[in-house]
Amino acid sequence: MIEGFWLWLSFALLSLTTLLTRGSFIMPGEKGRLPPGLQRALRYAPVAALAALVAPDLLLAQGQLQPFNPKLLAGLAVAAVTLWRRSPWLPFVVGMAVLLGLQRGLGW
Repeated sequence: MIEGFWLWLSFALLSLTTLLTRGSFIMPGEKGRLPPGLQRALRYAPVAALAALVAPDLLLAQGQLQPFNPKLLAGLAVAAVTLWRRSPWLPFVVGMAVLLGLQRGLGW
């Protein structure tokens, strides 16, 4: 009985926290607008978050910094193809082909 109480209390507190943090941006409406400079800066937040997730995987191999590893070279190939063609599928195909080719061909 007591264990169920703590579980429901934690659900309620997590729901309240979510409501307060997300609602704090919605409730003020027009009065709570962010400054234009901050709004422009926040446009880059998703790209920065994605880069923070991808960069360690591209730069590290077996937990150590290796400047030329298959993942980094495949990532550079993806970046080049993306800038060149602007196709949604071609960078994926090229990146996987480069990664698999380097891993199988060079034994990495």
